[in-house]
Amino acid sequence: MTSNEQNATPDLVIVGAGLFGLTIAQQAVEKLGVNVTIIDIRDHIGGNAYSYMDPETGAEIHKYGAHLFHTSNQRVWDYVNRFTKFTNYVHRVYATHNGEVFPLPINLGTINQFFRANYTPAQAKALIDEQAGELAGTDPASLNDQGISLIGRPLYEAFIKNYTAKQWQTDPSELPASIIKRLPVRFNYNNRYFKDTWEGLPADGYTAWLERMIDDPRITVQLETDFFDETQPLNKKALMAAGVPIVYTGPVDRYFDYDLGELKWRTVDFKEVRYDEGDHFGCAVMNFSDSDVPYTRAIEFKNFNPERADLQNPNKTVVWEEYSRFADRDDEPYYPINTEEDKALYAQYKAKAEAEPNVVFGGRLGTYAYYDMDQVLNQALVSYEKQVEPLLKK
Repeated sequence: MTSNEQNATPDLVIVGAGLFGLTIAQQAVEKLGVNVTIIDIRDHIGGNAYSYMDPETGAEIHKYGAHLFHTSNQRVWDYVNRFTKFTNYVHRVYATHNGEVFPLPINLGTINQFFRANYTPAQAKALIDEQAGELAGTDPASLNDQGISLIGRPLYEAFIKNYTAKQWQTDPSELPASIIKRLPVRFNYNNRYFKDTWEGLPADGYTAWLERMIDDPRITVQLETDFFDETQPLNKKALMAAGVPIVYTGPVDRYFDYDLGELKWRTVDFKEVRYDEGDHFGCAVMNFSDSDVPYTRAIEFKNFNPERADLQNPNKTVVWEEYSRFADRDDEPYYPINTEEDKALYAQYKAKAEAEPNVVFGGRLGTYAYYDMDQVLNQALVSYEKQVEPLLKK
């Protein structure tokens, strides 16, 4: 239920209507029958998983970039299927390099197309080992050398180097090797992007799924409500004074007014392009590996839902070009930068968070971590059991 009226005396206030907060709310109501109020500074629920329908094309737009559900966690899969059915969408990514399209992740098809060869799996593996061998026995300090040591110079320079430079706005020779622990190379023709047991998209959209999670009269949602705005009653100072249990999913450094410093994030900007054609790329996601294209990838939303073809405009399509950059304080934080300095700073904030009375911190912003959707859901289910329910039973 979405409402502008709050419960008079909520038993629990959740700051943030993303996946973590919605899951906590659903669990608290189902298991303890409490009254929950969710507040969010945005004008919609769902956090970054929110989507809406584009009237011109009939495409479901993922407002904060492509969200693809996949998991191997049985508990999470059973949980989400309570609220939505999933399509049979299987994610496959392609990359444009030097005017040619290749399948990703790098697999035997990519290798044979790139080298104009017909290598067997064993031959391809031997080739990659040989090409990576120029840095054998070294301990690469830079991402550039690490990439070469993992997959060899030709493939690294074609598909990783410039893409990474655009992602980080930094030459890979100046980035630490720790950013890429591994680079997947498959010595078969499997170009399915994810390896998880289950994969798909919510059959009638993300927002419908998320609305069902909180379709209960004991859950109230207040949108466009700032937790730090003391002119509205559900603010940090007032709730702390009243001793109301809080689940906080906003930026952890913001909660403490940045008193130890700011954690660093990367953000993403999107440029929308509309085409007078039914299908522009022929796939949902196209990476652009070369430096002369300023964006990292393009998302064509219609191609996430081919089962909706009859509901989509056959003569129009919409594409979002994705540009990555370092985030300022007022930007949407997407990916934690996680330098050693950031990790040390977060450890200090984490210690402060653990000492905060009646407050549970969660989600990617609250724990300064990047999570896939299934990881957020699992974290929320565990956090409810171990932290939130004991708090409510006090």
